[in-house]
Amino acid sequence: MAVIEQEHANDMSNPTAGAASDEPIVRPAVHRWLWYALGGGLPRRNRGWVLFDTTTGTWWARHVVRSLVQMAVPILAVMLVLPAGWGLRIAVAGGGVALGLVYSLAYMVEATENRVVKAGYPVGIAGAIREERWEAREEKDRARRRAAAAKRAARYRDRTGH
Repeated sequence: MAVIEQEHANDMSNPTAGAASDEPIVRPAVHRWLWYALGGGLPRRNRGWVLFDTTTGTWWARHVVRSLVQMAVPILAVMLVLPAGWGLRIAVAGGGVALGLVYSLAYMVEATENRVVKAGYPVGIAGAIREERWEAREEKDRARRRAAAAKRAARYRDRTGH
């Protein structure tokens, strides 16, 4: 939990997220998270957590986990009810998971944006926050590469006397 809060504190240090940073991150109880993973809404007190969940650095992995939870019910039904051998049941279940993940990944951005809108945020805020954080990481990486290049150039000048 402390890691999540620390990650949130680091992530919320940008202007776009500033509007949401005053909202507490209240993680939902297990039964509410299962409802959320299946597509249901959460109470207002979990609003800040929904934004965090859909904009943190691991938002895509969280989406995949939610998708797998959604697929668990039909896959379990196939495994238990299909009148066939276990090999065919496993093959059908595996094909279902693969196809489900393809569709889930294809609509990942839209699905996460829908969750944020359902929590009461304006359309597009999750994507804007993720984009801003990506740009900040890229700028930090560019600065690191420039500093490394300058350091290499200085070493080269010192070695060659130029």
